[in-house]
Amino acid sequence: MKTNRRCRALLAVSLNLMALLFSTTAFITTHWCEGTQRVPKPSCGKDKKANCLNYSGNETANETNQNVVHYSWETGDDRFLFRYFHTGIWYSCEENINAAGEKCRSFIDLAPASEKGVLWLSVVSEVLYIMLLVVGFSLMCLELFHSSSVIDGLKLNAFAAVFTVLSGLLGMVAHMMYTQVFQVTVSLGPEDWRPHSWDYGWSFCLAWGSFTCCMAASVTTLNSYTKTVIEFRHKRKIFEQGFREEQNFLDQEAMKYFRERTEEERAEAGDLRLQCLHSCSPN
Repeated sequence: MKTNRRCRALLAVSLNLMALLFSTTAFITTHWCEGTQRVPKPSCGKDKKANCLNYSGNETANETNQNVVHYSWETGDDRFLFRYFHTGIWYSCEENINAAGEKCRSFIDLAPASEKGVLWLSVVSEVLYIMLLVVGFSLMCLELFHSSSVIDGLKLNAFAAVFTVLSGLLGMVAHMMYTQVFQVTVSLGPEDWRPHSWDYGWSFCLAWGSFTCCMAASVTTLNSYTKTVIEFRHKRKIFEQGFREEQNFLDQEAMKYFRERTEEERAEAGDLRLQCLHSCSPN
């Protein structure tokens, strides 16, 4: 019983630790959503000779460069670039088409005013989600390494399960609120940011993976608590049943003893009465 309970506790601790690592990584990274943005090509210049627009119409100067697009009203999509971007809870980073590297903007500033409250609520929920995961992980470690009795372990198990379930519910709500805010920002956000195409990134997958591990840890903890209680009650029932059988056996032995003792006393009393009658009768 003790070995099985320890194995279940170790599994719950491992799942909770994975959930904590995944959620923290997702919270601080900027790959919840990623895709491309359609932006006008910059003008060609001394430092920019590729993927640019040539407004001068000088074809001979740039005839060897196939990436230069000569400006014309009929060129259509040739006047645009598709730059890569990725967005997290805190920042949205875009490929810098004028230089190497990326430039980042605050996603909170990009969100529409009507969605800022929901976004901040999502941030608060994410923080509470991580904090409750830490509390649940601490309780599970206490139950695994410092629990001296079954009763203390059951108490820690129960509290750890409650905190883990609450954290999972908060995490689910936080992820859904962020998804809602991002979708609204795609439609109503600044024109120079709106994506042409987008999809969920690896940070988003980590966030939901964290939720999955969190709920698995809570189920494992509840399962450990339930099994321990059932085993404890089963052993108590067997003990009480054995105690009753032993008590009944003792009661039967006592009744048998008193019955035999009573019969012996009656026999002795009868013998004394006969002796008394013989001694008291006249010759």
